[in-house]
Amino acid sequence: MFVDHVEIEVAAGSGGNGAATFRREKYVPHGGPNGGDGGRGGSVVMEVDPNLSTLLEFRYKRHYTAPRGVDGMRKDMFGKDGSNLVLRVPPGTQVYNMDTNELIADLTEPGEKATIAKGGAGGRGNTHFANSVQQAPKFAENGEPGEVRKLKLELKLLADVGLLGFPSVGKSTLIAAVSAARPKIADYPFTTLAPNLGVVAVEQQKSFIMADLPGLIEGAHEGVGLGHQFLRHAERTLALVHILDVCGLTGRDPLEDFRIINNELVHYSDRLAALPQIVALNKMDVAPDIEEVDRIETVLKDAGYDVYRISAATRQGLQPLLYAIWNLLEIARTNSPELQKKIVEIKAEPREDIRNWTAVHQPTGEWVVTGKGLERLVAMTNLQNEEGVRRLQRTLERINFNKRMRELGVKDGDTVRVGQAEFDFDEEDREEDDN
Repeated sequence: MFVDHVEIEVAAGSGGNGAATFRREKYVPHGGPNGGDGGRGGSVVMEVDPNLSTLLEFRYKRHYTAPRGVDGMRKDMFGKDGSNLVLRVPPGTQVYNMDTNELIADLTEPGEKATIAKGGAGGRGNTHFANSVQQAPKFAENGEPGEVRKLKLELKLLADVGLLGFPSVGKSTLIAAVSAARPKIADYPFTTLAPNLGVVAVEQQKSFIMADLPGLIEGAHEGVGLGHQFLRHAERTLALVHILDVCGLTGRDPLEDFRIINNELVHYSDRLAALPQIVALNKMDVAPDIEEVDRIETVLKDAGYDVYRISAATRQGLQPLLYAIWNLLEIARTNSPELQKKIVEIKAEPREDIRNWTAVHQPTGEWVVTGKGLERLVAMTNLQNEEGVRRLQRTLERINFNKRMRELGVKDGDTVRVGQAEFDFDEEDREEDDN
């Protein structure tokens, strides 16, 4: 089954927790802290596998999670980093962030990799928090949560030339005649429900990839018929071969078909509409009205198109067509440097200031505080450890968290949620603890 569009969710591994341990040696009665740091969580990485040609595997599994880092241990031993989770994708895969619709990566080269979600940092052990005032800290940091992303994967075939044409004009027959591809061929609309790729050898050292794509119909740019399923795959091509059925047996007007399909290209993409086209008048072996064929050819040539008469079924006229395609591709490669591979690198997001946060009062009565820096601080605090909680409270006071929350209207006893943590707001208790 050919699958070229999927939506998945990936989660990088969280960092391991830091250790809060102390030296316990025979001749060191007052040993200091020796808790090691937790390991970094594994990242989610996508890698191009040239042996793949579909996103089928992602159709049946939608959620992927990388391993977390190992917790730190006593004697200053650091936890092991979590291994990266590598997801293999076919060449031509584009990765979009569904929340922002941003193109994260465009993966085209065999072996090319992109980090899609970064693993969380390991929590620091208690050795990091020892100072002249607090010489024996009994707390450590939790590991940082790994990134979670909702992704849209789109596969755009990597072909040099795409075949245009209404259903059943002979695209599949042509690609079968000039390459080793063996697509399903039958005389009814939409036989080709999935793209087919074929390597076409013009002569030694001269070859190109041809894509036999699902047929277009009027309204395709709006998704009618196989619409976007076809047009997406045509976007990477350097040239187009427009095939017209001139046998006269279908009752269709080849010139009208030509106009309709080019109109669809204009509505979908200016770049697609601007690609060079060669026109192939197919099924010449059964064309009963040569004068009509002459008229069609004259109209197209007057419009500036190179026109070739062929019969894909009998291989009539195929060699001149292939040489014309090769020459057109040579020109396109020279004049289109912007069509070379482009990669959108994933940059590490800057660590946000914990002072940048907002709070919203929900209809349920709770207050939801958002701010990546503050959420990270709370997530890395061990809320089951009294000293760790006190350190968090001191940090919140330093950034005037309580004061700002009061100004927003928070009252004692109100529920406040920061990330996954939830607690009751009670500033008076904190003041009593300090006395």
